Amino acid sequence: MEISGSVTHATTAQHRPTRESSAPPSASASAPDGCDLVTVPARQGLEAVDILRRAAAPAEVGPVLHDGACDTLGFLVPPGTAAGWDMPGSACTETDGRGLRIPAEPPVTGGAWLLPPVQDAPVTDPNVLRAALGEAARLIKAADGCR
Repeated sequence: MEISGSVTHATTAQHRPTRESSAPPSASASAPDGCDLVTVPARQGLEAVDILRRAAAPAEVGPVLHDGACDTLGFLVPPGTAAGWDMPGSACTETDGRGLRIPAEPPVTGGAWLLPPVQDAPVTDPNVLRAALGEAARLIKAADGCR
């Protein structure tokens, strides 16, 4: 996923919990200062969106992007999430400075909003997203095993 209008770099997590730093970054109630972007394969992302919309309060599911080819989905999360993101099979794009502002138009070249941003709505809580992505991976593995 290429993000336009902001200098970014993707990080694939190499997080190793330690006694001093084992907890993932906490989510903010909203994203006035911007956000990071967690990118996952489309199938896992769609399952996670389903899980989040069914199990969580709607306010816990923030804006979600898809790329033009619909190969990946991107979840907007609080700035600073990339520093401790540790979900295998995903990447978290960290924005330089204060974070990527949530624009009305998708910040992904050729992409579109699956769930568009709503004014004053929060981005997705990374802890809730991590749990939903894990559950989605387990569901996909079980479904693939039934073929």
